[in-house]
Amino acid sequence: MSIMQELMLDKTHDETRQGEAFSSGATANQDYNKYFYIESYGCAMNFADSEVVASILHNNGFGSTTNVDAADLILINTCSIREKAEQTVRKRLTEFKKLKRSKPGMVIGVLGCMAERLKSAFLEEEKLVDIVVGPDAYRSLPGLIEEANGGQKAVNVLLSRDETYADIAPVRLNSNGVNAFVSIMRGCNNMCSFCVVPFTRGRERSRDAESIVGECQALFNDGYREVTLLGQNVDSYYWLNEQTDTVVTFARLLEKVALISPLLRVRFSTSHPKDITDEVLFTMKQYENICNYIHLPVQSGSTRVLQMMNRTYSREWYIAKVDRIREILPDCGLSTDMIAGFCTETEEEHQESLSLMEYCKYDLAYLYFYSERPGTLAARRFEDDIPLEVKKRRLQELVDLHRTHSLKSMQKDVGKTFKVLIEGESKKNKDELFGRNDQNKAVVFPKGHHKKGDYVFVKINTCTAGTLLGEVVASAE
Repeated sequence: MSIMQELMLDKTHDETRQGEAFSSGATANQDYNKYFYIESYGCAMNFADSEVVASILHNNGFGSTTNVDAADLILINTCSIREKAEQTVRKRLTEFKKLKRSKPGMVIGVLGCMAERLKSAFLEEEKLVDIVVGPDAYRSLPGLIEEANGGQKAVNVLLSRDETYADIAPVRLNSNGVNAFVSIMRGCNNMCSFCVVPFTRGRERSRDAESIVGECQALFNDGYREVTLLGQNVDSYYWLNEQTDTVVTFARLLEKVALISPLLRVRFSTSHPKDITDEVLFTMKQYENICNYIHLPVQSGSTRVLQMMNRTYSREWYIAKVDRIREILPDCGLSTDMIAGFCTETEEEHQESLSLMEYCKYDLAYLYFYSERPGTLAARRFEDDIPLEVKKRRLQELVDLHRTHSLKSMQKDVGKTFKVLIEGESKKNKDELFGRNDQNKAVVFPKGHHKKGDYVFVKINTCTAGTLLGEVVASAE
């Protein structure tokens, strides 16, 4: 995960929701005396965690609401990955604090990655919240809320070595009924020098495979047609079934989920370059419903900078991994993360990042400039010595280069026909539908008689830098 102040290129299209704040969907057909409102920021893991929180609250007498004014409990699921996310959260908490003045009984809480790092500031110094709960402590929420209702500030930010929430069925918030996140593991053992995740989410632990497959099966039975398996580093997934003494690797887990039904698409995120194996690649090749798309963060094109980042691979090793992916999966979509202006980065090393992008020609890229995150190894060991204007200029050069690659990638698909899973109406035109192809590219086309959740074959007639535009030529079911 990247830890920098971001200047994001709109990497896909106007329909994307990941990384935005969202509020909880309304609870249907049930009356509650208390209601909660939740917003999530940052990565998909936070969105998935909010759905676990919603399940816990529903089971303890809270209904969900999209109207913040009607809420008895307001929660923000936070992100510490970039400074911008923290600034956004502080602003929202200040707004909620003002709202609380007109509703004194309201409880405001902070969840997630900012909880441990800023618990004292939020509770005592700025007095913005009533409860602070870390990513491994969501089961304690009902008790903490009760303490807060009694006038006590409540905190639980303890990290766990075994919590995976495997037994909790998430409540799908703001769901389109087609796509769902499924968390397969928590925490991270990779100590990348710029990253706060090992400190905010704890050590790596994998969820048991049966509970994952069971959740995916239930989603399919409920009409969902795509699941994204989530983890900080999915390729290091490892679960031992002690009853049968068999090991489930990530490749085997992918296969298990793919075998639920050929109508259930399977995606995953995120892969660490050092851990993705040929076994995973050949499993992707074997099953048509495992999407040909890999997010493979590189962070820098310089071997020296990669060593400072503790990424455990060289430029040459990463290039060989990309070559291997394209050898086994020639049509695989590829995306990355890249940091501009990491500590001591020279102009020549920045050029190495540009040349690596030129070699890989990513379909999507998440591009940031570095900003120091307190508590990380980089903050303790290295001086943040690249001037801000230099960081911004280098970032813009990465963005400009990627825009050319993105447009060329889209243009290559004009005239081709793709199988597309319809996710809903286009935000720009209600007479058009939106979906994604196997390579995770956005596709927009006239609605006709088709509906959300259908698979269709779409011929691409034209494109923008972020969206393929076409027309349905046949149903795919």
